[in-house]
Amino acid sequence: MVLKKKILLPLILIVALLAATGGWLYKTGWFEKDGHGHSKLEHKVQQWTCSMHPFIVKDKPGTCPICGMELIKKIDDASAGGAPQTAEQKAQVDMLGHVSLSPTQRVMANVATVEAKNGTLSKEINAVGIVQFDQTRQAKVTAWIAGRIDQLHVNSVGAIVSKDKPVAEVYSPDLLSTQQEYLLAIKSRDQLKSSPIPSISQSGDGLVASSKQRLMLFGVKESQIAALEKAGKPNIRLPIYTPLSGIVIEKMVQQGQYVNTGEVLFNIADLSKVWIEIDVFENEVPYIRVGQQVEINSSAEHKVSSRGTISFIYPFHDPKTHTVKARVEMANPGMRLKPDMFVNAIIKVPLVKGIVIPVTAVIDTGKRQVVWIETAAGMFEPRDVQVGERVEEKVQILSGLKQGDKVAVSGGYLIDSESQLKGGGTVDHSQHTGGAKPDAKGGNPAAPAKKDTLKMDDMKM
Repeated sequence: MVLKKKILLPLILIVALLAATGGWLYKTGWFEKDGHGHSKLEHKVQQWTCSMHPFIVKDKPGTCPICGMELIKKIDDASAGGAPQTAEQKAQVDMLGHVSLSPTQRVMANVATVEAKNGTLSKEINAVGIVQFDQTRQAKVTAWIAGRIDQLHVNSVGAIVSKDKPVAEVYSPDLLSTQQEYLLAIKSRDQLKSSPIPSISQSGDGLVASSKQRLMLFGVKESQIAALEKAGKPNIRLPIYTPLSGIVIEKMVQQGQYVNTGEVLFNIADLSKVWIEIDVFENEVPYIRVGQQVEINSSAEHKVSSRGTISFIYPFHDPKTHTVKARVEMANPGMRLKPDMFVNAIIKVPLVKGIVIPVTAVIDTGKRQVVWIETAAGMFEPRDVQVGERVEEKVQILSGLKQGDKVAVSGGYLIDSESQLKGGGTVDHSQHTGGAKPDAKGGNPAAPAKKDTLKMDDMKM
């Protein structure tokens, strides 16, 4: 009996306490429903916060006292850690990594966006080159017979010569006697034609052919032999012609000088086309190939640029400069490019096609590359991307973006700072090398002016 009294007395006290508490809650209106059908207990559970300033927490909807944005429902830590119960809760959990900027904040933070587009980056290779003679357009004028230079039609280096006009005239006793032999062979052929014996009548043709062949070996042209046969008397001087038209780059003979067979009289070069040997650094050699277009700019003529084609890549490596030479063939109208002149060469190599965005849009932490995407007006979300080639101020995105995405190209570090303040934790700031610097008071220079007086009661850290 005593044991039952010991148990019954505490139970009566507990029931009385619960009844008193319930009566007090009912009297204070905790069970009364508002216009939306929610009690105060439900309002106690449901709180409201700012998506941009999460330390602002209120018990009812309204606007943020800092930025003036509409408050959103705050998710409890317990429900946020588990699976969302409703679609609305799930959407709010997904929004935790987002950052919302008002128009004023966007202007003050200088946030600008561009659309990600498909494109092709062109790697630009810069090299230095030297103009050289086209070795296939060089020739030497030599003496085909020993004799004396009686007349020089070219007296200086740099003179323009044509293969249709003689550059010199030479007197040679051997040439004179050979011409006389040719004229006698012609007369003998005409006399022997009337012989009834076939062997005799045909021997004249053999003599003429033999004499003509000897004249041609002395450098006499067919037209000169025809003129000799027509005139019926030998020429005292033999004109000397060049194999090609061009510029005299070397002169080794004087008028009146005796020359031997095979002696060089002039060096001729055709400058209508030139070679340019460019030095390409060894790490850029894999990007060049035969047939590529090259833009050539001369330091002597800044406003004039020409185009050539890579015709050969030398199989040699210079260990001192760590470069490989490549030959560029190009036309030289007006002979603007002079041999041994230094020029600048630009080779644009197209890379693989893909998404191309400005390099300022990528936040590189050392381990990750993050891009902020504007999913709605003033709403940004982080996106991990994989970058490819970088050329000047453009970078290729291999994965993580699609065409049409709006990426933040300026103010990305400020957006990321807001995300860190909000607790999104999108980027590891320990590896950052840049970003917005705080002002003298330690504040954010991009923070907008306060609209309302901020009360400490509104903040729950």
